[in-house]
Amino acid sequence: MSSDQIIADLTAKGLLPPEQAAAIAQHERTRPFSVHYELRTLLYLGITLLSGGLGVLLYQHLDDIGHGVIIAGLAALMLASFTYAFRHRRPFTWGQAPPAGVVPDYLLLLGCLTFLTLEGYLQAQYRLFGTRYGLALFLPAALFFVLAYRFDHRGVLSMAITALASWVGVSIAPVSALHLNDFSRVDLSTSAMLLGALLVGAGWASEHLGRKAHFAFTYLSLGGNLALLAATAALFSFSPAALPPVAAGAFILLVSGFLIWYARRAHSYLLLLMGVGYGYIVVTYLFFWLVGLFARDAWGLLTLYFPLSAAGVVWLFSNLKKILRLV
Repeated sequence: MSSDQIIADLTAKGLLPPEQAAAIAQHERTRPFSVHYELRTLLYLGITLLSGGLGVLLYQHLDDIGHGVIIAGLAALMLASFTYAFRHRRPFTWGQAPPAGVVPDYLLLLGCLTFLTLEGYLQAQYRLFGTRYGLALFLPAALFFVLAYRFDHRGVLSMAITALASWVGVSIAPVSALHLNDFSRVDLSTSAMLLGALLVGAGWASEHLGRKAHFAFTYLSLGGNLALLAATAALFSFSPAALPPVAAGAFILLVSGFLIWYARRAHSYLLLLMGVGYGYIVVTYLFFWLVGLFARDAWGLLTLYFPLSAAGVVWLFSNLKKILRLV
């Protein structure tokens, strides 16, 4: 319902005098239009393009510039970004800190991206970490977690979670498997499921304990997607090291049920769709498996399954607000 319709309805019921109704309608027509999210998107895109463009520029003119100048320039940019963000920091609080401003927010993100660029350059050129790839991934993960909590930055928290997931993958998968391209004996899905479940638990705990409760959505969305995606891969995997399909399916249903419960509690469309989507995959898999196992002559049921499930999807989207208790 538009604002004009609301004003007209209140005026018709005698709850709003005509003079106030005219003033409110005039305000609604002339008030400034917010471009907050558009500007933030452009700033994120600009920082990403700046980091990528600097990398391409350095690669193309490596011989002309020299390694020392490149390292010094990257270090100076990183330190300048972190210094500016540190000088404009807000006092630490376990709640949601007031915004420090657009420039410190994005310079902190630029400093983190520059740190990754500098670390990658030092590793590629001078083998700074040798074959200790796990250490090269653990350092940015630890740094980004500290910065995310100190500066109350959910973008840096997402980078920290990504680095943590990469570190777990490198730590579990032996370097020999990476070189030989043989993952048949490496169970990455189970590790990813455990890490995802740990992140989901961290998100729930952060809200339950009141420790950066607004970080809960980032933990739940990234951790839940990681856990469910890894479990889905294990569900359809034929690797002997993978988790049994029954266990993977039960795990998906458990995590999906938790996300649906939390989505109704937090009114989150994304978490609800994640829980329903991955749960639908498991239900479909179990349906086909049961039909093939116990009712091989009843394949006609499959012709009804997809129309009925499509009707269920339509019902879901038609009743999202009711499911999320928004009405």
